[in-house]
This record gives sequence, C-alpha cells and structure tokens, in this order.
Amino acid sequence: MIMALPIVAVVGRPNVGKSTFVNRITHGNDAIVHEMRGVTRDRSYHEAEWSGVHFTLVDTGGIEMGDDDVFQGSIREQAFVGAEEADAIVFIVDGKTGIAADDDAVARILRKTSKPVFLTVNKMDNPADESAMWEFYQLGLGDPWPISSEHGHGTGDLLDAVIDVIRDIPEREPEERENIVNVAIIGRPNAGKSSLTNRLIGKERSIVSDVAGTTRDAIDTTIEHEGTFYTIVDTAGLRRKAQIDQDVEYYGFVRAMRAIDRADVALLVVDATLGLTDQDQRVAGYAHERGCALAILLNKRDAVESGDTLNALREDIEERMNFVKYAPVLSISALTGKSVDRIWNMIDDVFASYSAHITTGKLNAWLQTIREFGFTVSKGKRRLKLKYVTQTRTCPPQFTVFCNMPDLVNDNFERYLENRFRQTFELPGTPIVFKFKKRD
Repeated sequence: MIMALPIVAVVGRPNVGKSTFVNRITHGNDAIVHEMRGVTRDRSYHEAEWSGVHFTLVDTGGIEMGDDDVFQGSIREQAFVGAEEADAIVFIVDGKTGIAADDDAVARILRKTSKPVFLTVNKMDNPADESAMWEFYQLGLGDPWPISSEHGHGTGDLLDAVIDVIRDIPEREPEERENIVNVAIIGRPNAGKSSLTNRLIGKERSIVSDVAGTTRDAIDTTIEHEGTFYTIVDTAGLRRKAQIDQDVEYYGFVRAMRAIDRADVALLVVDATLGLTDQDQRVAGYAHERGCALAILLNKRDAVESGDTLNALREDIEERMNFVKYAPVLSISALTGKSVDRIWNMIDDVFASYSAHITTGKLNAWLQTIREFGFTVSKGKRRLKLKYVTQTRTCPPQFTVFCNMPDLVNDNFERYLENRFRQTFELPGTPIVFKFKKRD
C-alpha cells in the first residue's frame, strides 16, 4: 500500500474514545462512534492537518489481550499492524476508569518499539487535575497527555507534540498519479467481500469472519497493479434499512453508501451458494441509481455443486436484474483464488466504458439510423423528432439529445434508445444517461 503522508496510529482498548479523538482531529464523522465495545474492527485511514502539516490518522480496532471474542484476535492483530505502519503512535487510555490489565499489556509491547509513543489519557474533562495523572506513569511510557476528545481539552497541545516528531519525515514513495480507479466492493453481509479484498490487495487488510456483519467501516487501500493504481474499498454489508436494528449497523450502511458515491466501479459480490436474493437486487439498485459502473461477481464457486447451478444463477440474474443488464458477470472463488486475477481486466474494461467519450460525428451517424428506422413516439398530432445528439459528460457517459418535443419522451422510448445505442457502441459495465432538450 502506498501512503505518501506521515502516519499516526491511534491504539488502545475498546471504548476509550479512539474514534471520538479521530473525528475531532479530522473535523468529520468518518470514524464510527458508538458506546458498544468493538465497534471499530478494522483499521481505517483518515487524512488530517495540524499547523500546516498533513498526515494520516489510523483508527484501529480496540485491543483486548485476553478476550476470547470471535473477532478479538483479529482486532488485536489489525491494531498492531496499524502501529507497525505508523511513524508515531497515540496510545489512548481511559482517565475515568484508570489502568486496566489490557492497558498494561499493550504498554509492555509499545515500550519495545522504536516509534515515538504518546500516552494519552482521555476523558479528562478537567486536564488541570494533575493528581489524576500519577497512576499512568507506571505504564512506563513517559509523561501522559491529559485530553478530552469530547470537549477538545488538551488535544491541541498533544497534536503540537506529535507534529514536532513527524514534521520532518520525508514523504514515502512520492509519485505523480493523476488517475486512480476507485473500486467499491459491495454486497450483502457474509458474501465474501473481505476475503475478496484480501485476495486483491495481497495482504490481510480486512478482518475475515464467517459471522455476518464483520465489516462495519468502509476501508480504503490504494495499490498498484500492472502500472495502474486502484483504491479498493471494502464496505460494510448492505442490508435493507428495515433490517438495520442497531445504530452501528446503520452507520455502516451510511458509510457503504458514501463509498458507492465516490466509486468509479462497484463490484457486487453475490454468494453463489445461496443464489440471487432480493438484497442483491437492492444493492445493485443502489449502485445503478448513483451512476456507478458495475460488475457482478458470483463468489464461492468452489462450494457450488455443479456448473449447471452457476448457469442457472446467471439466467436468474439476467431475468431479475434486467435494469443492470449491462453489468458483466464473472464466477470466482475468493477462498481459493480461482479466477480472481480476471477481475483486474474486468475492472479496466468497465472503467474504460465508464469514462468513454464518443465523438459527435459517430453519435449523429447513429442517430441517423434511428431516424431512418422510423420508430418514435407521438400524442395526437404531436410527434417526437430527434434532431441532434452530443456527449455532455463522462463517468457515467451522458448524452444530450436535442428534439422538438422532449415532453413526449417516455420510459419505453428511452429503453429503446439505450438498447439500440448499446448495439452500436460497446459500453459494458456502465450505465448511460440520456437527457432531452428542446430545439426547434
């Protein structure tokens, strides 16, 4: 992964205020904040700036050394990986509850690192109360920094100290990269999105578990593949809004929507062992409505009984997801890696369609064939006549058609135009938009 800015990792056990701290520093609400323990499970990256110095904050999952929770070993590992990547570490403890066993265990590990560590005592609404700080000296990490992430007390002094140690760190692997393809991996919970993410980026970047709903944040990783840069976003599994009965699930849903909004290409992961579900259709609808390019991946092909099952699933997709019939379909196994390497070419092809520009001459030659065919719409004595067409936008491609009576255009005629358009111009994987304007 290429990270040009200095990295500051925020570590600590659950519910000490790490995400609140990150949100205050970044002036946003990208990190999910919730009172439930273990909400932040993966590392998430956030750009921040202080005193003119830009850096990246890494919000890590809560560290619990002795917990047997199904996720806890992975959360702990992700937190330590975040610290290994960092140029500086902010170790947050809870000033209200005092030192916990997990705090002491983490401190023993951090004392061995050569990275600068800032022991930060959070929830100190009155930082002037120095007597409450003496306990934390026994962690052996130097002078503690009293702060209140919620109210902002002490955060400025802490950041001044952090900036002093990272200010002169040279940027890593500075490269001129104008074009990065943003790829969102979407789908309902437990379809294999995180496993696929890890396959694509070649490292254990997202926590993988067979418990539905593991990934709650949208997590960005920028990588290079054969000279092209891609930002891969593993998003929280998308459920129906009516099924989101916990606040934290809703936050993950919102974050996934944001990931789709800024994606160029969405990879819809469908669990081939379960077949096509209503949820899969809804998720595809989210990407289509937001004008995102789309490819469909039938995952877990290694667990499917026969090729006939996959063929039946493809036919089901063609019938029930006609609104995204432009999306190519590929069967893969994220678990074994089968056909995963073919995804890169699929992304490239889909993105090429998404960003394609068609010359006005070719467009109007196509429009001439439409006029010659003679099919149009009319109402009474009024009859639609198409005059001229030009491309007015890319990503996704948008075409403005000048005509005499744009109010006559209906959905059926638009579908007819799109079908004829796609027969002439191959644009796999991308929605296309027609706008109709009046021209006498």
